[in-house]
Amino acid sequence: MERIFFLLTVIGVPLSVAGSLLHWPATPMFVVYCVTIIALASYMGRATESLAIVAGPRIGGLLNATFGNAVELIISIFALKAGLVSVVLASLTGSVLGNLLLVAGLSFFVGGLKYKRQSFNVYDARHNSGLLTFAILVAFVIPEVFSMTMNEQKTLSLSIGISMIMIALYLAALYFKLVTHRGVYQHKEDVEEHEEPEWSKGKAMLILALATVAVAYVSESLVHTFEVVAHSFGWSELFIGVIIVAIVGNAAEHASAIIMAYKNKMNVAVEIAIGSTLQIAMFVAPVLVLVSLLFPTHMALVFTLPELVAMVTAVLLTIVLSNDGDTNWFEGATLLGAYMIMGIGFYLL
Repeated sequence: MERIFFLLTVIGVPLSVAGSLLHWPATPMFVVYCVTIIALASYMGRATESLAIVAGPRIGGLLNATFGNAVELIISIFALKAGLVSVVLASLTGSVLGNLLLVAGLSFFVGGLKYKRQSFNVYDARHNSGLLTFAILVAFVIPEVFSMTMNEQKTLSLSIGISMIMIALYLAALYFKLVTHRGVYQHKEDVEEHEEPEWSKGKAMLILALATVAVAYVSESLVHTFEVVAHSFGWSELFIGVIIVAIVGNAAEHASAIIMAYKNKMNVAVEIAIGSTLQIAMFVAPVLVLVSLLFPTHMALVFTLPELVAMVTAVLLTIVLSNDGDTNWFEGATLLGAYMIMGIGFYLL
């Protein structure tokens, strides 16, 4: 797999640069850009993992929080710059649905085929359930309801206030998990064997920096192809955001979670799926609201009704299935079924 990603990077980056400079046709370049970003994301994931092992769990947790959704954040910033607010909101929706239903679903399903019953830290599951309820059912629903009786300026002001509160609470949640209550809610399988980092600290930092720069360049080119691709395939901006951008932006995490579940490391798999959702909802989305203030088109935290209903449904289903700290292949199939139903819905919109 590492060789495949290496080949895709070596071929994809020069092709992406040539394509954007020489203005090659948008549709084939859209595929090239997507594949290149997925390959680069794998290197970002491996570098972050090495740094997390070297720096220890506390700084490692912070690094994962910062770089776990870096690709998604970079693509979204360029989309905001281009004024594609609906694509950004759709990609945030897609990340929430993708992580909770597709990634968790595939992890539970693949792991469940190998092991009849898999367990993970029930205290973490309940803690994450509370944060998911806050992030989606409170912080995303409130602006939608209040915007019905507010003008645009007041809705934006409400979104900015909510964003600041969410970022503060997200940082507090990290502090709670990594500092004040670290190891308090220990699970019998939490103690992992000592791991050796794949790369040294210096090499990992260099690879992370280079991959981030390359992703930023390719992402800007990718955003410029959205309009042509949407027209060519008859896709809506909503479908591109919810399904395509979300899968490309989180590809490395998707693969990692499934591999961990197959190795029966369910704590890590669940942390990737649900932890990543919390990063998107409580950190990435609020940061994008604040970053949009730098551009002519501002973004309020107001989703369309189908996006909001889909996210609320995904959160409720995930909480019901994961709150017992126990999983099997059938629960995975249930989550995957929900993702497919929503995918068909967004495609037909």
